[in-house]
Amino acid sequence: MKKGLILVVVVGIAAVLGFLVQHQVRSGANVTPAPAAANAPATTPATSALPADATAAPAGTEAKPADLVIPTTLPHFELADRDGKKRSLDDWKGRPLMVNYWASWCGPCRREIPLLNQLRAERKAQKLEIVGIAVDFKDDVLTFLKTNPISYPLLIGEEDGIAAVHAMGVEPAFPFTVFADSKQDIVALKIGELHRDEADLILDRVAKVDAGTLPLPEARQQITEGLKELAEKRAAAKPAAG
Repeated sequence: MKKGLILVVVVGIAAVLGFLVQHQVRSGANVTPAPAAANAPATTPATSALPADATAAPAGTEAKPADLVIPTTLPHFELADRDGKKRSLDDWKGRPLMVNYWASWCGPCRREIPLLNQLRAERKAQKLEIVGIAVDFKDDVLTFLKTNPISYPLLIGEEDGIAAVHAMGVEPAFPFTVFADSKQDIVALKIGELHRDEADLILDRVAKVDAGTLPLPEARQQITEGLKELAEKRAAAKPAAG
């Protein structure tokens, strides 16, 4: 990684997702989130428990790389879309991107989808595109879409889905979302369910980076500090609500 890069990471450590595990999930096996972890600014992925709004898969058979490093720009990989056509993130060069990794069996992933549909519609002026990456069986994803419409482009990774996760420098923990500017420089990475206030905070900074009014390092720092503050407010509100 380039020195000084500050990524916004709500970091999780998850056992690697294998297709044996996915078969268990399809047949009704429970997937239990790990305990919560705080937002943590980092130059490399930290090692801590999953946030409560992320879902980890139990141990599987997929071998993980020895070293996972979050890249400074969006990595190149190809996955099939709903129609089976191979596409890469390069297809959306010149537009700010949200790359959302999810699975049909993941509760927090399913909860995010209406928000993602709304963000795409609301930020047309920003030319924002959202690309969903389903790390799941294609048949399961297509069945899910019949009752849960997704308005943004969708790529599906079966065997090659885990490689697309590792390309982002993280282990399988869903959902997670990568935010990039129109030059495909990674501005932030969020593991766990994305909330409206978090999305607006990050996307407003991405827009300023693209407009040339906010340098990328400052945007990353503002996002780091802003997400930490939002997480603290959310944590403080939970006891009051209870």
